[in-house]
Amino acid sequence: MSIVIAIDGPAGAGKSTIARRLAARLGYTYIDTGAMYRAVALWALRQSVDLSDMHRLDQLAQAAEIVLDSSRDRVILNAEDVTEAIRTPQVSSAASHVAAVSAVRSALVAKQRAFAETRNVVMEGRDIGTVVFPDARVKIFLDASAGERVRRRAAEDGADPASIASHISDRDRRDQTRGDSPLAQAPDAVYIDSSDLSLEEVEEEILKLVRARTANGKEHH
Repeated sequence: MSIVIAIDGPAGAGKSTIARRLAARLGYTYIDTGAMYRAVALWALRQSVDLSDMHRLDQLAQAAEIVLDSSRDRVILNAEDVTEAIRTPQVSSAASHVAAVSAVRSALVAKQRAFAETRNVVMEGRDIGTVVFPDARVKIFLDASAGERVRRRAAEDGADPASIASHISDRDRRDQTRGDSPLAQAPDAVYIDSSDLSLEEVEEEILKLVRARTANGKEHH
C-alpha cells in the first residue's frame, strides 16, 4: 500500500517548497494539487468561461488531462507545458474561484487519489488531510504568520508587498469560508509554525514524523 504524506496550510506558508524537498529526499512523487486547480482555471480563462458557470467548469475539470512531471517540475495540461502560464496573478485569482466549485473539487480529488494508487506521494494543498486522504500516514498543517507569508511571496515574485498582502488576505478568506472542503487543520495533523524556522529545520521536523510512522522508521534514514 502506498504511503501518503499530506501537507495542508494557507497560501505562502511554504508548502510547495517543503513538499518538493521531502519528495526528493524520500524518493516519493511530489503532487502539487494547487497546480491542478490553476490548470483548470487557465483553461477556463482561455475558453472565456464565466467563473460562475459551475457546469462548464465541472466539464473542464473532468476533461482536463493533467500530468504533474515531478522529475522535471513541469505541469502539463492537455499535452501542453503550462508550468509558467499557470503562475500569473490572473490565473492565481481565478484558481481560488474555481477551487470553490464542489463539482470541480470532486473531479480533481478523483485524479489526486488516482496519482497515489501506485506510488508513494507527498501531496500538498488545502484539504489533503481532511478530504482527499483522511487516512494519510503523515499529516502536516504548515503555517506561518501573515507578515512572514507576505515577505516570502514578495521575495519569490518580486511583487509589491501591499498587493501580495491583499491577495493573501482575500485567498485566506475564500479558502476558509468556502462551503466545500474549506481550509482546516485535520484533528490528527501535526501543526508546524514555520515563521521562525529554516527550510532545513521544517524538513527535519517532518522527516522525524515520517520515520516514526512508516515501517517503524526502517524505511527512511
